[in-house]
Amino acid sequence: MSRLAAQYFLYFSVMAIFLPYFTLYCHALNFDGFQIGMLTALRSMVMVFFSMVWSLLADHFQIRRSIFITCSFLSALIWGLLLYTTQFTTIVVIMLSYTIFYAPIIAFLEAMTMDILADAKNNYGKIRVWGSLAFIIVVIVLGRLIDLYSVKIIIILILILSLIQAFFAFKIPHIKPSPLKISALDQKSLYQPRMIIFLIVAFLMLVSHGAYYNFFSIHLAELGCSGVWIGFNWALATTVEIMVMLFSGKLFQRLAVQKILLFSFVVAGLRWLVLSKTQSPLLILFSQIMHAGSYASFHIASILYIDQLTPAGVKTTGQTLNNAVTYGLGLMTGFFLSGILYTRLGVSALFSLSSMTALLGGLLFGLQVFLIKK
Repeated sequence: MSRLAAQYFLYFSVMAIFLPYFTLYCHALNFDGFQIGMLTALRSMVMVFFSMVWSLLADHFQIRRSIFITCSFLSALIWGLLLYTTQFTTIVVIMLSYTIFYAPIIAFLEAMTMDILADAKNNYGKIRVWGSLAFIIVVIVLGRLIDLYSVKIIIILILILSLIQAFFAFKIPHIKPSPLKISALDQKSLYQPRMIIFLIVAFLMLVSHGAYYNFFSIHLAELGCSGVWIGFNWALATTVEIMVMLFSGKLFQRLAVQKILLFSFVVAGLRWLVLSKTQSPLLILFSQIMHAGSYASFHIASILYIDQLTPAGVKTTGQTLNNAVTYGLGLMTGFFLSGILYTRLGVSALFSLSSMTALLGGLLFGLQVFLIKK
């Protein structure tokens, strides 16, 4: 379990640098809102396609661990090329190449974790919490480093951590391949009504997060907040995320996964509504507590729900499909739309649209829970 925890710790250390600060890095290079939105959207589009390509190869040839290690190394090495350019077009090419190999890493890690946990899947949060712990440590430390030096330091730090993660990938336990071939029934499970509807609503949930991940740090910076304060906002969100992870076992024993998913959609809608109505740094900070519902509970419930819906033969494909549609296609759409709308409509209207999108997802999922029995 410690080997899996180390992977989550290193992976989310990188994410703690990338999510809050990569758009700030692009902003420091004088990229405009459209360029930032297009860059992050194109990255997500490549992630959608190649995460599915890698997962199909992994399930067909039973080489998930080998692909995981190879992609970890190649993505890290390609990222290092960002040290040699500040040109928008070149950065787009590097980021797309990087994402081809970065795409399957988290979905494969999630699928391997589910396999290793076996009958103890409700304890997933106790392993995943190491990722959240890494996130909170890194965003706090990095905010101070950026104030002291420059946001450009993130390129070097991501390279170092990615290489460490790649070397630690060799520590992932070998999982005995299933002797059973993937049946037509297994494949059909990926197209059942509950799966399709969930992917649609999960897509909407992540679309609603696009404005947050794309422009939350920039919004705080334009309000006059320091790098430390920006880091503290992200750290608070991750703190409540950790609490959910730690108690997720008991939470999911008492409440059905579907109920937790519904709750998450409602919290997300309220969270984006608050961001649309205030420019007070303190109120914005307080709203970060809602990350417990809008992200943490939703993420764990999604992993468990997909695991329930997919048989053993296509679990890697199922988790990758979920990751591709949500963190790939959903964020891609959210990034692109927010990049266009941020300068045209302003932050208030942007987060209002995010709120309506999340609530629409919750409404559709609620109807599915009541109308579809199988």
